[in-house]
Amino acid sequence: MLDIVIEARKAAIAPGMEVKRILPFRLRRMVGPFIFMDHAGPVDIQPQNASSMDVLPHPHIGLSTVSYLFGGQVTHRDSTGALQVIRPGEVNWMTAGKGISHSERFEDPAMLAGGALEMIQTWVALPEKDEEANPTFSNYKEQQLPIFTEKDVWMRQIAGNAFGLHSDVKTHSPLFYLHVVLKKGARFGLPKEYSERGIYVVKGSIEVSGRPYIAGQMLVFTKGVDPALTALEDTTLMMLGGEPVGERYIWWNFVSSRKERIEQAKADWKEGRIILPPTDNHEFIQLPEDHTRPAGGSHPAPGLLS
Repeated sequence: MLDIVIEARKAAIAPGMEVKRILPFRLRRMVGPFIFMDHAGPVDIQPQNASSMDVLPHPHIGLSTVSYLFGGQVTHRDSTGALQVIRPGEVNWMTAGKGISHSERFEDPAMLAGGALEMIQTWVALPEKDEEANPTFSNYKEQQLPIFTEKDVWMRQIAGNAFGLHSDVKTHSPLFYLHVVLKKGARFGLPKEYSERGIYVVKGSIEVSGRPYIAGQMLVFTKGVDPALTALEDTTLMMLGGEPVGERYIWWNFVSSRKERIEQAKADWKEGRIILPPTDNHEFIQLPEDHTRPAGGSHPAPGLLS
């Protein structure tokens, strides 16, 4: 029933910001078009140290970044000119296409009080036909995202289609992305219509086929199975998946179907051909000094990510 269980690993994305990294994993790089998943928080840091968590301007190609918050707030700026404070229940969907840069800053110290900040960021690899599209950014408000409730189950449809619900978030390939909250004892399933499906346990625990799974684990299911999940306690899940878009190479923040395109992106960032956000252009993250090949295809070694 299960293809693999992935244990979240620790990773640092800024001097003061450590996250749990779920995807990519050496033995499972993607679930549907999802090629990256980080879980940040709950963050417990003194408000006066908030700036140490800032993620400075950095580049992307070939993907969409998807930011979703459980608590706190983050200020997003990017090279399209977008400036957006994202709050819990909203979605920031930024499509890099041929190249974009963005920053994420924590500019309201009050939002860090008591470990309030908690967020999930995923990357969705673009189909080949969209890899060189012009970059775009959209913020979707809480009321724009469908909600489903029944006894002991609450679900928000972040993107895509599942369980008869449709999100208006613009996507480029068939996928689903859900925030699900289960009360102890609740039973739930997975959308049946997608080739690849995964569940990340944010908090709490679930039972599948008589075995328990806990917070920090991602379960990736075999195509065609119809698992029943039971919440062993009050539990929060992120469910995601969809149809594969093909093999992808990944290095640092770059994703592409072609290794040579990643080499071009490295040169473009180093030479300043990917512009900085106009309202956040005084500092940026330098291209890492690394000589590894892009990971993907037949290469098993993880790429550099941040």
